Amino acid sequence: MFMLAVDTGGTFTDLAGYAPDEGQIRFTKSLTTYGDLIDGIQDCIHKADIPVDELEFFKHGTTLVINTLIERTGARTALVTTRGFRDVLEIGRGNRPNPFDLFYRRDPPLVQRSLRFEVTERMDGRGDPVIAPDRAEVVALAEQLSAAKVKAVGISFINAYLSPAHEERVADWLRDLLPADVFVTRATALSREWYEYERAATAAANAYVGPRVRGYLSRIEQQLKNDGFAGRIFMMGSMGGVLSLERTLVEPIQIVESGPIGGCIGAAAYAEAMGLKNVIAFDTGGTTAKCALVQNGHFAVDPVYYVGGYDRGFPIKAAVLAVVEVGAGGGSIASVDEQGRLSVGPRSAGSDPGPVAYGRGGTEPTVTDANLLLGRLDPAKFHGGELKLDVEGARQAVVKRLSAPLGYSDEDSFVRVAHGILAITQVTMAKAIRRITLERGQDPRDFVLFAYGGGGPLHAVDLAREMHIPTVLIPPEPGVFSALGMLLSDIRVQDSVTLLQPLNEAVLPGMEQAYQTMEAALRRTLESDGTAHDVVFSRSAEMRYRGQVHAVETPIADIKDVKALRRQFEEVYRARYGHADSVNPVDVVTLRAAAHSRMSRPDITRLMQLPEPGSQPAFHERNVYFAEAGHRPTKVYQRETLPAGFSGEGPALIEEYGSTTLIGPADRFTVGSLGEIRVSIGVEDRQARS
Repeated sequence: MFMLAVDTGGTFTDLAGYAPDEGQIRFTKSLTTYGDLIDGIQDCIHKADIPVDELEFFKHGTTLVINTLIERTGARTALVTTRGFRDVLEIGRGNRPNPFDLFYRRDPPLVQRSLRFEVTERMDGRGDPVIAPDRAEVVALAEQLSAAKVKAVGISFINAYLSPAHEERVADWLRDLLPADVFVTRATALSREWYEYERAATAAANAYVGPRVRGYLSRIEQQLKNDGFAGRIFMMGSMGGVLSLERTLVEPIQIVESGPIGGCIGAAAYAEAMGLKNVIAFDTGGTTAKCALVQNGHFAVDPVYYVGGYDRGFPIKAAVLAVVEVGAGGGSIASVDEQGRLSVGPRSAGSDPGPVAYGRGGTEPTVTDANLLLGRLDPAKFHGGELKLDVEGARQAVVKRLSAPLGYSDEDSFVRVAHGILAITQVTMAKAIRRITLERGQDPRDFVLFAYGGGGPLHAVDLAREMHIPTVLIPPEPGVFSALGMLLSDIRVQDSVTLLQPLNEAVLPGMEQAYQTMEAALRRTLESDGTAHDVVFSRSAEMRYRGQVHAVETPIADIKDVKALRRQFEEVYRARYGHADSVNPVDVVTLRAAAHSRMSRPDITRLMQLPEPGSQPAFHERNVYFAEAGHRPTKVYQRETLPAGFSGEGPALIEEYGSTTLIGPADRFTVGSLGEIRVSIGVEDRQARS
């Protein structure tokens, strides 16, 4: 039997397949096919020669949901609210993130006002019914919705987080009254927390993407079945585990950040195997660079995700691993702006047409073109030789589009400009690392930079040098590592409930009861999905000092001791903000429970078949440009020839299918027992200073 995972990104679709009997991974990449994403998946399966009829399960991560929300290409959606609350989506929050921007405007809501409808119903502030919904009114509403030709309906009632009965009733009526292909969802099925605007926005977003996700997954399921697939399909969820296909079809918003999560899971698995406590998971693909923190095997989870960014976007009340993403990838386009300055990204050439060097019609130079011109990529071996790169085309594009407008006319000006492209890209990537570390009270120097993706190993050493990170680690198969991480992921579901009580002895029994209720519901969810295997529960709580608006998520190991709970909260608070208050009362705002169900997974100690220890790998040399040293003769190794224990010094390039690792002139590297490459940054510089 085979295990298969596919990650569809903005530029490449990556596949990782594993057969326990073989004990070795199969992998491949294809350009993402925007016309039909399934074509790219099928191409990967064909190139990897995976027998679909022998698959035990198929795991999939996709950018479909986030792209649908950002591009506004979802279904015609209606929102049903309590009478008087039609404009919750429009009003949003009263905060103004950019107070000095005179032209500031938030992104418009997903649902236009003409498609927001009201129902006469009301729950009071204790969750007791005041006015029950009337079926006759809902029948008339269904006629309005049909006349408006909506394909999806979200329902969000005031105070429903305390009692969802009215939402449930109206949702059931609408499912009976509307055509079967209309997607109906309700806010309390997605979040039982008290934030009215966030719950309404989440219901609208879930409805908006629902029909498109349903159509996409139905086609994948049918295509796999046509090829003999008899296993199960799982989707990579945003909170760090996979979801069953059935769960995803009901709550597609749970895969809003499906794409980058697989790599984070893989980074955590390798960090645990290597005994690393603090790791920055750093992924650079064709469109973006992403990073997340792994501390003691755990990720930070953001309870609210902002589509389009916090400043102008809208919130989704769904747990998402704390990932910072910036528009700096291999396909990021370099241009000269109106002020005559060189800029890079966030626009990307994607896979169609892609960088100029791809020879697919691209005319605007990109980060990949810059790396090629500086000798860091082999034009004949890019992605195993499947894609030949056009060096002269890339050079002409840089000279015409960048060098000339910037006023450079010398013959080698393209080298200077190409280096400028990478320097600007590095600054953007460094901002992402600062946001995930320094802005969260962490020192990046205490972490190992774990780099993967097609471009991560190419940029990691320069980035680590700028951030004073002493060690870079490149895992096996970094070019398809997000797909590999999906193979290593387990099933994970979560529930939450608003408490809003002071932290004292009196609240402890209620907390325990709430946790037990959520855990029982989560177990039932897993059992109904047929995935309740070796279930492990974890607990956390959002807590804050009284009088504050924002709360911090605090792990809960034992709720029998108030002092221990407060101490844990203050440790988290101090790490985040640099101080804590031992006097001010603490409130418990929200309780969260997560259930983790284990799946069969590859043994990472067996994934790489390394050469015999002590063997000496062959290498050749080519000139590569380095900012600190100019053009230097550089050793070029093939990664599959490097045995465990092998060490070398820079400058060097280590090439493999899907990625290239750059070692700087002052750096050293060693190959570990799992096939990982460990790079010590600036060893020669440190020795010279000492």
